[in-house]
Amino acid sequence: MPNVKELKNKYDAIIIGSGGTGLTAALQAHELGLNVVVLEKNEKTGGNTSRASSGMNASESLVQLDEGIIDNNQDFYNETLKGGGLLNDRAMLKYFVDHSAIAISWLMKYGVRLTDLTITGGMSKKRAHRPGSMEPVGFYLTSRLTNQVKKSGVDIFTGAKVTKLLQDKSNKVNGVEVTTEDSVKTIKAKAVLLATGGFGASKDIIKKYRPDLVDYKTTNQPGATGDGMKLAKEIGAQLMQMNFIQVHPTADTDNPHVYLIGEGLRGEGAILVNKNGDRFVNELSTRKIVSDAITNLHEDGAYLIFDSGVRAHFGAVEFYDQIGLVQHGDTLEELAKKIGVDGYNLNETVERWDKAVENHKDKEFGRTTGMDRQLDRGSYFAIHIHPAIHYTMGGIHINTDTEVLDTNGNVIKGLYAAGEVSGGLHGNNRVGGNSIAETVIFGRQAGIQMAKYAREHGKK
Repeated sequence: MPNVKELKNKYDAIIIGSGGTGLTAALQAHELGLNVVVLEKNEKTGGNTSRASSGMNASESLVQLDEGIIDNNQDFYNETLKGGGLLNDRAMLKYFVDHSAIAISWLMKYGVRLTDLTITGGMSKKRAHRPGSMEPVGFYLTSRLTNQVKKSGVDIFTGAKVTKLLQDKSNKVNGVEVTTEDSVKTIKAKAVLLATGGFGASKDIIKKYRPDLVDYKTTNQPGATGDGMKLAKEIGAQLMQMNFIQVHPTADTDNPHVYLIGEGLRGEGAILVNKNGDRFVNELSTRKIVSDAITNLHEDGAYLIFDSGVRAHFGAVEFYDQIGLVQHGDTLEELAKKIGVDGYNLNETVERWDKAVENHKDKEFGRTTGMDRQLDRGSYFAIHIHPAIHYTMGGIHINTDTEVLDTNGNVIKGLYAAGEVSGGLHGNNRVGGNSIAETVIFGRQAGIQMAKYAREHGKK
């Protein structure tokens, strides 16, 4: 990374944050001829995006057709709307769905090849695109995009925290104040993008909007403290749906570092059992339903159960195993003993599940997806999970052009926001696989709209 002393006094566009949204926007804006800089308060790039593990949703993609999957945008729209409790911003959602397939193709030209498919909760078809290696999608995406941004000549400055948005006499945003280790610097720009992520690691904001969740652990990186929302609010931006905070059903919370156990593991065939060794929910219902079901057990979480066949189709398990999150058993009885679950019941549960897969009919809980393989290939594995704060659906109110709206619903000229810092797209529950998609789809849109704005206002 370049030294912060090399920061120029002026750029066409300033991008605050270097997760999936910021990196995508930087590349797209650069493609369109803008002189761009990325400012990141943390010491490394990637943000929360780098922790994502399941995939990137898209419908009507070429990857789906290559696998013989005939999908349509309307189903993707309807299922996302249903998953969000019908509280999604309809215009945002339509733009999102309609631009999902092109986002997959756009990534390809930068070496981000999401050519394998899995399914997430609330979806009827395999829409979650991931690397062919089945490695966690977030780090795969951000590491490659970071390299591409650098390769393009766009500077990324880490340890550079934006503390203020600047405005001209007509209230157009025209720059930022940035604090580094040894100085405070004013940088001017035609356009500024807030790509700072959500507030899942901010106890203060969570306490304000959802005091019932204040004691939950979080899967978020420590920098997810709602900085972008605070900056926008200071100049009159409208915040929306701030009480919509998603709890992810499957996280390892037994260690100081909370690890997200990606939904794709259930998408490939893993099941959830309680202390008695019984299933208790359709594992691929929406995150809200599954999280509530685990909480309502009033036990110490639950267990994800899977075999070698499922493991072979979800590469992130290798990482989970390396850091000690996975229990092993040559047989289900041995596994049950290790995790303190009733062995006879667990065996019976898996037998019933295998029959359900064979008949493609889950009479117990009505699961219809993630039923491609039986749990009949030893060894067997378990991961102890609890629900944890994962995603904040609320945030800055934007339009489909990613322009920020003030409390009167008017556009704040020169200011853009995209990704988890914004609100409205997901309603009251985000569907798994839609966050990565959001970063790329609306990151691209932000890059395009900033370029358009800069051209209209005389790019210098």
